[in-house]
Amino acid sequence: MTDPRSLPEYDSQDECRWLKEGESFDDLQRGGLKIIQSSSVFKFGMDAVLLSDFAKASKDEKVLDLCSGNGIVPLLLATRDKGAHITGIELSRYSAEMAARSVAYNGLKDRITMICGDALKAKELLGGGLCDVITCNPPYMKGGHGLKNTDDAKTIARHEIKLTLEELVAQMAKLLRTKGRVYMVHRPFRLGELFVVMHEYGIELKRMRMVHPFADHEPNMVLLEGVRGAKSYLKVDPPLIVYDSPGNYTTEIMNIYGYSENP
Repeated sequence: MTDPRSLPEYDSQDECRWLKEGESFDDLQRGGLKIIQSSSVFKFGMDAVLLSDFAKASKDEKVLDLCSGNGIVPLLLATRDKGAHITGIELSRYSAEMAARSVAYNGLKDRITMICGDALKAKELLGGGLCDVITCNPPYMKGGHGLKNTDDAKTIARHEIKLTLEELVAQMAKLLRTKGRVYMVHRPFRLGELFVVMHEYGIELKRMRMVHPFADHEPNMVLLEGVRGAKSYLKVDPPLIVYDSPGNYTTEIMNIYGYSENP
């Protein structure tokens, strides 16, 4: 019987197999690397890029990315030499398979492993090994009440239909070694809940950075670092400002993306 977690193998020389109908390559602005994306599923956004920059992992640490989507966070972590090996777990088989193709195309199969599976079963999928670092760009919105199609990939990526915040944090606590770190991007309006739930499962928030679209606007994202089994102490980083004027990224955002100049 075929293992449901297994994904197709791709030959890096077989160029004709990379793209399927409706897909395209997007440049990651990092060493010539590209990612395969499709408009039929959730494409990566700025939140994933900022998360990969915010996360810290040394070259001897094992990294796990939950809710991995098209593999953008593992790819960016690998380009920044964060982590010895990075495993991505994604529920959608199509997204996981697409991510595996991106990994193979970029010659990173020795650094990144993509698994198709439920984040709630991550410990089973990984064989019980504890992680040094976990990254996650989870669904931001609570529940699926009133939604018409709760099986749609884009809806699942945005709403807590298959995975609630508490279920996610509980799984992280099982997967992390003591003093292991979790890095997450979320919405500021759920910050109080994040503090409570993470504390309940033994993960203390240690670092936080608010992301503001403009300097005079309220934040619309928050970057978080938590440590399993740590004492309570929170460091708040200076705010990250995305635009200095409409359509113009700040210098810090340009550096994070790898741009030499404003597009």
